Amino acid sequence: MNLLLIYLLFFQIGIFAIGGGLATLPFLYQMADRYEWLNQEMIGNFLAIAQMSPGAIGVNVASQTGFQYGGIPGGILAALGLVSPAIIIISFIARVMQSFRENKIVKSVFSGLRPAAAGLLASAFLITFMLVLFNRNAAQWYQMLRLKEFVMFVVLYLLLLKFKLHPIIYIAAGAAAGILLGL
Repeated sequence: MNLLLIYLLFFQIGIFAIGGGLATLPFLYQMADRYEWLNQEMIGNFLAIAQMSPGAIGVNVASQTGFQYGGIPGGILAALGLVSPAIIIISFIARVMQSFRENKIVKSVFSGLRPAAAGLLASAFLITFMLVLFNRNAAQWYQMLRLKEFVMFVVLYLLLLKFKLHPIIYIAAGAAAGILLGL
């Protein structure tokens, strides 16, 4: 396995994933379509684990994906590949930004990045929503909806609206329900 490949793939994702860890998901789903060692179901599982784990979601998903590809070295290189562009860009911007702070072009570029980040996050939400609640491989159209997952989603969402409890309670309830329902 080529560990340089995993570093370069995540370096590329790190360059274009503007908006945080969830913005990496559309790129990961493209990667799953391109490489046989990764699929969309795995990414959904990685995301669920990453959201419950301490640390940045993007780095957690990257390290899990890299681990899937190349073990511990793959996990480390994927995480480094993801954060390397940010470190390089921030280092460069920190030096240059002082002189261009009030420049209209710079302000326009940063204003233009906001819709791009929003679009990436919306795409990540829709892809994940479809992955969790719909089965694209269903034999019949009426089997496409994952009924148990959908009911669990609706119940937890309504509970979240009604009772303003700490999110960890809903995460634990969702995990317990998933175990009991065999999901």
